[in-house]
Amino acid sequence: MKKLIIFILLLFIVGAGAWGYQQLFSVPEEAEGPPLVTNEPVKEKINNTIPPVTIIAENLTIPWDIAFLSNDELLITERIGNLVFLNTKTGETDVINIPGIKSGGEGGLLGLVLHPEFETNKYLYLYFTHSSTNTTLNRVSRFVYQNGKLVDEKIIIDDIPGAIFHDGGRMAFGPDGLLYVTTGDATTPESAQDLTSLSGKILRVHDDGSIPEDNPFGDEIYSYGHRNPQGLTWDDANNLWSTEHGRSGVRSGLDELNKIVRGGNYGWPESEGDTVLPGTTPPALHSGPNVTWAPASATYLNGSIFFGGLRGEALYEAIILPGSIELKEHFKGEFGRIRTTVAGPDGMLYITTSNRDGRGSVRPGDDKIIRLNPSQFSN
Repeated sequence: MKKLIIFILLLFIVGAGAWGYQQLFSVPEEAEGPPLVTNEPVKEKINNTIPPVTIIAENLTIPWDIAFLSNDELLITERIGNLVFLNTKTGETDVINIPGIKSGGEGGLLGLVLHPEFETNKYLYLYFTHSSTNTTLNRVSRFVYQNGKLVDEKIIIDDIPGAIFHDGGRMAFGPDGLLYVTTGDATTPESAQDLTSLSGKILRVHDDGSIPEDNPFGDEIYSYGHRNPQGLTWDDANNLWSTEHGRSGVRSGLDELNKIVRGGNYGWPESEGDTVLPGTTPPALHSGPNVTWAPASATYLNGSIFFGGLRGEALYEAIILPGSIELKEHFKGEFGRIRTTVAGPDGMLYITTSNRDGRGSVRPGDDKIIRLNPSQFSN
C-alpha cells in the first residue's frame, strides 16, 4: 500500500512539471503569429525591398548636376540657368534663376558642388558660361546658400575659354580637400596643349581659388591635353579618374576613361585611342573607333566607376580589377541620354536624363532624375 501511494505521488509530480513547462514555454494558439526577428534580417529585408529603379523627379529642363543637402533634399542645375531645390519626400520645389548665364549649345549652368564643410560655411560652387565683350567664357563662382538664396558671390576661376561646344564643367572636391575642375578645348583643339590657356585641362585650386604650392606648372593646371572631360571621381585608393569625350562627327568614337596623374599630358589632339605619342599618357580604357559613349560624369561605387552615356544612351560600369578594367553596359536605350551619375548619402546611385538638350528623343516626363539600387549590379 505504501509503495502504491509513493507511485501515485511521483506520477502527480511529473505531470505537474510537464504542465508547468508547457505553460512557461509554449505559445497559445490564439497568440501565434510571425516569429520575432533580429535587427539584421529586418535591415536586409528592407534593403531587398528597395526597387531597382525609381523615378524621383520629372519634367526638368536639361539637368546637368546634382548635390545632396540631405537624404531627401537636393539641388539640381538646369543648363538653361536654373538652380532647383527639390525635397523628394514632400515634393516641395523652389527655383533660383541665375542671372547672366549664356545658355546654348553645350554651355550654360553646368557643374555644382558643395564645400566639404557646407554644414557650417554654406559654400556652394557653380560652373557656368557667360559673355564678356562678345567673348564666350566659363567661370567658377562660390556662393553662400542660405534661406533658399544665393548670396556673397566670390569668383574662384574666371576667363576659362568657352564656346558653343566643349565647355567641360564638372567639379569635385578631392580627398586632399582641393577643388578640381574640368574644362573643354572650346572647339580649339590645339589649346589643350597650350599651357598658357585654361582650356582642355583639369584644374586644381584651394577652396578660395588660390593656387596649391604643389601644382605642377605654378598655376591652376593639374593635367592637360584633354578634349572635353566631363567626369571626375576617386577610387578607394584615392586615384583620380576622368571621363572624356573623344572625336565627333562622322569619325565619332575613341571616348576615354583616364587615370589622371599630376602634370600628365593626355595627348589631345594628336594622341587618341591606341595612338599614343611620346610624352603622353594613354587612356586606361577607350571605346574604340566604331563605338561612341559620349561619357558624362563619373561616380566610383563598390569597386566600379559608373558613368553616363549621352550618345551611347546607356549607363556604363567600368569594373576596376588588378591590372585590367571590365566594361559593362546597363539600361541600353531604356532612358535615352544619361548625363550625370551621383552616389547619394543613402548609398543609392542617382542618374539624370538629358533628352531635352536638342540631341535626344524626348519621352514622357523628360527630363528625369532616377534612383538606382546598386545591388542590381552585383556580380
